[in-house]
Amino acid sequence: MKLNKHINLLAYLALLLTGTVLTSCEDEPDKFELTDGTPTINYVRVGSFDSRDSLITEASMKQTICLVGHNLTSIKEMYFNDQKAILNTSYITDHTLLVDVPGGIPQTVSDKIFMVNQAGDTTSYSFHVIVPAPTVTRMSYQYAPAGSEVILSGDYFINDPNVPLTVTIGENNVPVTDIKSITKTTLTFTIPEGVEEGPVTVTSIYGKTTSKFHYLESRGIVFDFDGLTGLTNHGWHARTITTDATAVTGNFVVFGEGATMTAEGGWDDGAFSFEYWPGDYTDPVTYTDGVSARLNDVASFANFPNMSIQFDMFIPTTNPWQAGAMQIICAGTDKITNSGGGTDQYGNTVAGANNTFFNNDVLPRAVYMPWQSTGSYDTGDQWQTVTIPLSAFAYGMAGGKATGAALTAADFASLTIFITGGGVTGKECQPIIKIDNIRFVPYTE
Repeated sequence: MKLNKHINLLAYLALLLTGTVLTSCEDEPDKFELTDGTPTINYVRVGSFDSRDSLITEASMKQTICLVGHNLTSIKEMYFNDQKAILNTSYITDHTLLVDVPGGIPQTVSDKIFMVNQAGDTTSYSFHVIVPAPTVTRMSYQYAPAGSEVILSGDYFINDPNVPLTVTIGENNVPVTDIKSITKTTLTFTIPEGVEEGPVTVTSIYGKTTSKFHYLESRGIVFDFDGLTGLTNHGWHARTITTDATAVTGNFVVFGEGATMTAEGGWDDGAFSFEYWPGDYTDPVTYTDGVSARLNDVASFANFPNMSIQFDMFIPTTNPWQAGAMQIICAGTDKITNSGGGTDQYGNTVAGANNTFFNNDVLPRAVYMPWQSTGSYDTGDQWQTVTIPLSAFAYGMAGGKATGAALTAADFASLTIFITGGGVTGKECQPIIKIDNIRFVPYTE
């Protein structure tokens, strides 16, 4: 009896399993099948579950939305304006359809969703795709003279044939009339005559954006090497400050001058270090305007997390940069002054002149190696503007993350630029690196 019961139970289970498999194979109730007819959209809502009751008439590129209606399984293809969407049949039912708005820029703006069925018939639904206004992040050289070409970098530089893209420069909004080329992320144009200092404004069919940086920037300059602030070398080494036929804005400071940089970026502060350490050899230590002032008394660092250091750089093709990291180091008077240390005029305890404050992986600094990706870097015998956000001051001497506390506004009293180390082996070289117009300014991103 027990044996028969076991046999009957096994047979029943086998039959049940067979039936389940057959039913699954034959029915597949959730399998998507393209249906006949045309779709109808009642409304569109956002795609997230938490916001399913939020009805919308527009959405940004790449945003997920949900179409609600009838016979949505009849949709074979879908377009937003003239941009084709990718349909995932796993997210299509008779009444709902989840889809990402395409990320491409439409060539023809109709403000409609077009749905094509398997018969080739098209149904449309009014819906606006939000394309961002232009963003402007940098200008290739912010002191380029009138008549020279510059490249503006950013995004969404859309030149609609019906609403052409426009560019103006300076507080007096001088229009750019000689635009050489336009891509989605770059604009090449000629600097017009009569431009004064000010931001760059780009206007497209989708909106207007004004840069945070200025053409002919005068804000936050701490070293122009022409006497604007009076500040220059003020440390253990006197970097060459000179001018030549390549100069656009007068004097500049030179690193290298033909000295050899080892592949490992060996220590050579005699040829590759610019030092500005505040303070005088007095008791108490004093800070003299135009000579030894603290940099945070020359420029404002109240909003330093949203600022950058900028400078203009010229590296000739004959002497490319192929090794060593540009260590850009700011530190407070508690770490460095150009004095014997002790107490300063404000009663603060200050450090004296030394090179140990930065020779470690504790103090955060920027580590700049534009040669790293290609093995060699020059600026094509042109001046270029370099922008490094102060939020990038987060690395140690060897190139890894610094272990010390993040910088504060008080740490921007001094500046040391030393090309050495960085933790990346390059190629022995004899670089010539010219730098001008060192400044601390608002940052775009």
